[in-house]
Formats: sequence, structure tokens, C-alpha cells
Amino acid sequence: MLTYLRKRKGLSQQELANTLKISRSAIGMYETGKREPDLETLEVFADFYNVDMNTLTGKAPIKEQTNKLPDNAVPVDFSHLKRIPILGRIAAGAPIYAEENIEGYTFTDLNGGAEYFALRVRGDSMNAARIFDGDIVIIRRQDIVENGEIAAVLIDDQDATLKRFSRSGNIVTLMPQSTNPKHKPFVYDLKETNVQILGLVVKVEFRPS
Repeated sequence: MLTYLRKRKGLSQQELANTLKISRSAIGMYETGKREPDLETLEVFADFYNVDMNTLTGKAPIKEQTNKLPDNAVPVDFSHLKRIPILGRIAAGAPIYAEENIEGYTFTDLNGGAEYFALRVRGDSMNAARIFDGDIVIIRRQDIVENGEIAAVLIDDQDATLKRFSRSGNIVTLMPQSTNPKHKPFVYDLKETNVQILGLVVKVEFRPS
């Protein structure tokens, strides 16, 4: 279906990728069925192709959406929303927005000139801070945070971690905030370990219960 809709518009995969700000390889995987687009990405496709969601998922025949609104419709302005990538993982030595890291997109109403990305939470190391497994956290890119703030941090060659950050001299402590006693603080000496702050957690999108 996605291939048909793209060709109906007379676009190549690369042209579509440039227009929607989605990687060409991701579009290829969506079209071949090797990868399923998430809800936010489906909404981007539906809006661009002017079809409904059931058409994209194969649950309805292709039908152009009508621009006619019901009489009781209340207009909503989405122009202030900013589309940002959801990163499944961030590994040392790799570009933060590498195609293989992006698992979808979300939207935020945070404004200003800052750069944002999102991470999907895995595990319960921050559940006492009401950040639960499966939640999506919105992170503002910055390389400095205040002691006690929750940050996304990269340690040497490990994946990024989400913890409360504290620094005293050359000693950095990453503190979990969990009801699970197995999670302990991590303490690093900056003379021996590379600690890179990726950004500050500014918003949490809670997973539906």
C-alpha cells in the first residue's frame, strides 16, 4: 500500500525521504514490510497521502479523505508541534541520529531554539521518579546539567543510561531512583572513564496503563 501511494504521487523513495524527513532505508523497510511504522509515522504518511489510517493498514479501500468537517468540529492548531525522533538506543562512537537508532517519531509542544530527541525507557531504574518501563522521555540536547537533574548519559562504550546526575570535582555519580533495590549508584572517576552528557530530561510521555 505504501509503495502504491508513493508511486501514485510520482515520487522516488529518496524524494519521499527528503520531504518527510524519514530515512530512505526506513521507507524501504516500511514498504517491503520488513519494519512496521509506529502510530506517529503512520499519521505522517496518512496526512501526506491524504488517506485515512485504515487505508494505510489495509483495513479499507483507498479513499481520499474529505476536507469537509462535521458541524460540531473544533479546529485544532498543530503548527506549534515539533516532530522529534525516538531513539531505541544510543551507543558510543555512533552518530546519535543514525538510521539504525531511530525507531519512530513523536511530537512535542516544547518550543524555543533547542534541539530535542526522545528515548524509550527500558527497565525500572527510575520508577520512583515516575519514569516507567515503556515511557518515552523528551530530552533537550545539552552537555551540562545541574547536580540532581535527570540526564541521558553515555559511559565509555556502553549504551546511554538515564539517571540523576551529580558531580564533585572529577567524580561523577549516576543515581537510580527506583523501588527495586537491585539498582545501585554508579560512581566514575573522569580521569579513568569517559562520561558524556547527552541532554536533560524535560518531559515524560507516560505509557498508557
